[in-house]
Amino acid sequence: MPTLTINGDTHQVDVPEDMPLLWVLRDVLGMTGTKYGCGIAQCGACTVHLDGNAVRSCVLPVGGVEGKRIETIEAMENSELGRSVQSAWLEHEVVQCGYCQSGQIMSAVALLSKTPQPDDKEIDLGMSGNLCRCCTYTRIRGAIKSVAKA
Repeated sequence: MPTLTINGDTHQVDVPEDMPLLWVLRDVLGMTGTKYGCGIAQCGACTVHLDGNAVRSCVLPVGGVEGKRIETIEAMENSELGRSVQSAWLEHEVVQCGYCQSGQIMSAVALLSKTPQPDDKEIDLGMSGNLCRCCTYTRIRGAIKSVAKA
């Protein structure tokens, strides 16, 4: 039975070790902020942080994350950087349909944690793999730059 540390809390989950983390978060623990998009780690909707790194939870077996620190979109309100990114998203009117936004925000926070003053190329690289069907990429870049300036 895997024991997970998610958003600072410990959870013991009775699931197979090969079950993707996404389904543990959503279906077992009821943390629905992390979204299912493609199931093959290509769209970024399921992005969470694993020891501070942005990872795709739809292909990450839960057995491989024991002993690691997992953060989801639900924890972003608990950090200054997370709140700043969420505020910038509103300020720059990034959200249209909103489906990809939790994954986008998780990738942006991971990027800014490692590269506090990213240039356009670093933003593109840090956000690659996060797809937005509404094509708000220029707004996303603007939001990230505004957090970097602050």
